Amino acid sequence: MRHIVRRALVSIARYFKGGQFYLDEDLALSALFSLAYRRGICLLRCVLRGIAFRPRKLIFVGRGVELRNRRYISFSKGVTLGKFVTIDGLSRDGVVIGESVNIGPYTVIEASGSISNLGKGIRIGERSGIGGFSFIGGAGGVEIGKDVIMGQWVSFHPENHVFERIDIPIRLQGVTRQGIVIEDDCWIGAKVTFLDGAHVGRGCVIAAGAVVRGEIPAYSIAAGVPARVIKSRKESVIS
Repeated sequence: MRHIVRRALVSIARYFKGGQFYLDEDLALSALFSLAYRRGICLLRCVLRGIAFRPRKLIFVGRGVELRNRRYISFSKGVTLGKFVTIDGLSRDGVVIGESVNIGPYTVIEASGSISNLGKGIRIGERSGIGGFSFIGGAGGVEIGKDVIMGQWVSFHPENHVFERIDIPIRLQGVTRQGIVIEDDCWIGAKVTFLDGAHVGRGCVIAAGAVVRGEIPAYSIAAGVPARVIKSRKESVIS
């Protein structure tokens, strides 16, 4: 019975999330049934809330998910929204979430910080995962590539306040925006903070707690506040 349930779950998961999906052989039958029940409820919630009706567009919607300005939000198939995720799509380019993206519980994705100056928007590439309790602001634009994995409490802040003058409040002096880019196949540790202008090259590893600004070259391992390159992954391949 366990093997039958396992095969059925894997087949369904691969239909929605692609071929790269496996279940641990040691999962008990009760755990498999529990998983199937929870995922089924998430799919049903997607339909009942009018997010999607076609099988190829269905996504997994957790309890308490809030979608604001939905006309600006685009989902591909197999996306998972953890419980109490909030997404506000209001922006010039909207929020575009690629196939099989997993957004952890209590994460906030906010494409604009202010209605007086709309943000650029946010794009998240296929098969990327964002840990719970994270924050992605899209004022200056955020682009996250494919196959990017992130820990919990990661935050993106693609905007800076101007503060040169002292005769008027900082909040009235305007902002600057450069945007943030994370290229494909990166591993981002827990509690990493990305500041405006950060550009992380392909295949990078960013250590937990780092504050990233400026450019991190491809295949680098970076750590610290501010983040600095401590090693290249290419060195390990050469050695």
